[in-house]
Amino acid sequence: MQNQGGKGAILGGRPNFEELKWVEEAGSGAGAAPSLKCHGGAGCGAAATGGRRAGSRMAPPRGGGEVRDGDRDGDRDKAPAAGMRRFTWEEIGQRNGRGPAPQERWLVIDRKVYDISHFYRRHPGGARLLVSHAGQDATDAFVAFHVDKVLVSKYLKPLQIGELAPDQPSIEPTKNEMLVKDFRELRATVERMGLLEPNQLFFFLLLAHILLLDTAAWLILFYFGTSLLPFVFSLLLLTISQVQASWLQHDLGHLSVFRKTKWNHLLHKFVMCHLIGASAKWWTLLHSQHHAKPNCFHKDPDIDMHPFLFTLGKKFSVELGIKKKKYMPYNHQHKYFFITLPPLLFPTYFHCHTFYIAYTKKYWVDLAWMLTFYIRFFYTYGSLLETKSLLAYYFIFRMLESSWFVWVSQMNHIPMDIDYDKNLDWMSTQLQATCNVEQSLFNDWFTGHLNFQIEHHLFPSMPRHNYWKVAPLVKSLCAKHGIEYQCKPLLTAFADIVHSLKTSGELWHDAYLHK
Repeated sequence: MQNQGGKGAILGGRPNFEELKWVEEAGSGAGAAPSLKCHGGAGCGAAATGGRRAGSRMAPPRGGGEVRDGDRDGDRDKAPAAGMRRFTWEEIGQRNGRGPAPQERWLVIDRKVYDISHFYRRHPGGARLLVSHAGQDATDAFVAFHVDKVLVSKYLKPLQIGELAPDQPSIEPTKNEMLVKDFRELRATVERMGLLEPNQLFFFLLLAHILLLDTAAWLILFYFGTSLLPFVFSLLLLTISQVQASWLQHDLGHLSVFRKTKWNHLLHKFVMCHLIGASAKWWTLLHSQHHAKPNCFHKDPDIDMHPFLFTLGKKFSVELGIKKKKYMPYNHQHKYFFITLPPLLFPTYFHCHTFYIAYTKKYWVDLAWMLTFYIRFFYTYGSLLETKSLLAYYFIFRMLESSWFVWVSQMNHIPMDIDYDKNLDWMSTQLQATCNVEQSLFNDWFTGHLNFQIEHHLFPSMPRHNYWKVAPLVKSLCAKHGIEYQCKPLLTAFADIVHSLKTSGELWHDAYLHK
């Protein structure tokens, strides 16, 4: 993955892979997958310091650093604290909220067992995000989502009801133990390299070019009039500004722009609510759920369009056909996709849903910020355009913005595996549901660096200007464990959305008629 010209000054330069000394080893047999191994350079040995993020006061959970010989079972032999109840994985797995009343919900973080049966409704990241890990180990998800782990741990402490019994492994039987340990070692190395630290200049330039485009869109109509050519050119500039603002609010929602959480939240409200006109909290709740369990039915809201608008995934398409359910002519969904989801998601569903959630959840601050967008837009553009032209201008730029967003956001997920939650390890969960798009300066800008979707899903709080730096390490780890690391050209990724919809539609049609 080569550095692009002109990127070094902003991105902080290429990581020193000689210092890291990560090497690929052929293994013991012919054709064996290369392994990822650290030979003790300055960028290695993260276990010595706990692999802490700069500015963080808490190390990642045990297992995030060096894996010692004879310690492949993690903390299995570590006795629970005095007075603590001891549990087995079987007992924890039964507390997933799906049994008979009372529906208990437990989860595990770093061998500690927490009862979230009542707390999940008050969880700042949303109830659905937390209960998606009920009955499971949530250690890696906890590390991925929380920047200030010391603060969060204070809220966790009253919820602790015990620990894993000494004879219980630290890693669930459904998960790849070696992959979990290797990924945690990679996480510690990433923190040691400083790849979770933001470059404020990079994000300042992003915000500056968004504001410049937003202003230019209005000035074109002001100086050149409202004839067709200035009208169209202004529309294009505003669309670009809105989409780029969407990528920036995505960064802010993941707390990857500033070191302090409160500054991320403040600027997130300005960008999402004032510049775009949508609720920042609404987006964060939905998007965090997606990241926790991508492409997992009933847990990822991004695939809630199944089965009412589209049928998604091979497994669910066949199931739907066998049940003789037909909400839409799914065998034609690859055709009606072009005139439904891309152009209409923002002008219809998002508009209604963001206001509905903000009102019902009483996000009054978000609502106030959102109103400033509509006041600003209709006041400034209303002074230049007649009512019909103004409404047409608004609806067209929302359609263009929606199309751009949908094609980019779906290219990494819709063609990938869609299934129920199998409670796999963090890396396997993310890799089976995501793919990358080839890097170029244009692709980076056009997609908001979501062409590095794999790296983004593995490290959601990592600033996007560092994705290309960690990508070689992720590739090596995938190769070691035989995990496919998909990377496609941009147009191929777009085409795969349509191909996957066609395939799932045909599977549904065949099952509907013949099974």
